[in-house]
Amino acid sequence: MVQLNQDFINSIRQDIPAHLSLDDFIDYCGRPLRRSIRINTLKISVAEFQSLMAPRGWQFEPIPWCPAGFWLTGHNDDELGNCIEHIHGLFYIQEASSMLPPTALFMDDASFERVLDTASAPGSKTTQIAALMQNQGLLVANEYSSSRVKVLHANIARMGVSNSAITHFDGRVFGEYQFETFDAVLLDAPCSGEGTVRKDPDALKHWRLDEIEDIAQTQRELILSAFQALKSGGMLVYSTCTLNTLENQQVCQFLKDTYPDAVEFVTLANLFDGAHKATTTEGFLHVWPQVYDSEGFFVAAIKKMASVERALPKPRAQKNFPFTHASRKQREAISAHLNALGLNLPEDQSLMVREAEYWLFPQGFDELIGSMRFQRIGMKLADEAKHGFKLRHEAIMALPCSPKDVIELSEQQAVEYLMGRDVLFDGDKPAKGEVIVGRHGVPLGLAKSLPGKLKNSLPRELVRDKVCQA
Repeated sequence: MVQLNQDFINSIRQDIPAHLSLDDFIDYCGRPLRRSIRINTLKISVAEFQSLMAPRGWQFEPIPWCPAGFWLTGHNDDELGNCIEHIHGLFYIQEASSMLPPTALFMDDASFERVLDTASAPGSKTTQIAALMQNQGLLVANEYSSSRVKVLHANIARMGVSNSAITHFDGRVFGEYQFETFDAVLLDAPCSGEGTVRKDPDALKHWRLDEIEDIAQTQRELILSAFQALKSGGMLVYSTCTLNTLENQQVCQFLKDTYPDAVEFVTLANLFDGAHKATTTEGFLHVWPQVYDSEGFFVAAIKKMASVERALPKPRAQKNFPFTHASRKQREAISAHLNALGLNLPEDQSLMVREAEYWLFPQGFDELIGSMRFQRIGMKLADEAKHGFKLRHEAIMALPCSPKDVIELSEQQAVEYLMGRDVLFDGDKPAKGEVIVGRHGVPLGLAKSLPGKLKNSLPRELVRDKVCQA
């Protein structure tokens, strides 16, 4: 049962719009959330995925603000995260409201070469942005919590994202280290989480105003840094999963008061059909749970109309960058190895070498070398081996691959493979050697073709104890 602190109720009564009922708000806070997913268009089209899952009884209700997002019914909710299609990245289990910020960032079909996601983990919005970028350009995904960086990378790899570079910093450093560097910035700010009570009934049990004020101070510092990291003419989206105006409208107004000639609020009233129901007078989206039967959320779109003065001197360049550009011979060798499996090495991304490792860096990353320390850049393609290369799993998950080059597994064979077992297989396949195995024409990973079976090459850390049909 939901626990609403009386101090919170007294406070939120002052913020809720006059046309909405506090009683309705309290009622919806106690209702379970509708399950929602986002189809990963980096791997499969929306129509193909719907056609694939419809025979299982899945029913899709479109989420108005995300063409790839749907409220889901007819599925086995307890097994959703363990189904094959989720494990190999055909969809992401994502709350509907959290799909709003990337949609706002890319409104009117905007395109950006360089994007910063300031607070990325676990990766729902990061992978949504990568899909909207179609894996082109550069997406810097930052996460402050060290324990969540690993989760972020795992989701980036699972969803086949190849254009990201991961950093591990307090988001307040980007205005200093990446001053006016990005075409677009998403700041999904850490917040008090008032909008998440339908998912976490105890989220507001110990709500305190003084804690909200402390959080808002951090948010003001973060939005200043994010705005300084944004190029003139660029777009900043500020969002939270909370409801009070102190963490939302007032943070945005603080930025406008700081840079009155450089800040323009861009209205989101026409972002999608029905957006006006949650649009404030400033043009922000202030989503209350009863408006769309979703989590509570806040989204503001802010355009940078002019450059601003740099707050701190330019930091000294980082030294000892361990990567070098691959030689022509090295590029030809790895490209031939990939081609033999039906994979192609993208021409518009940089092939980099570190000792015996081969990495694929996102477009435009070279200009950021030395600007700050990166936790992980792009994706690791392969290690040099005695007789060629040992390909990495994340490369198989992300590089374009034709279905004709994937050995199609049955559902039971795919379950066996994801549980780390060798797969009995007598179908059409090469007599021996390394092969890509998959389901629905989408790669699951590598295997070694042997007489009568496929020897499992799935990395041990990805082996699942449980795999099922959703």
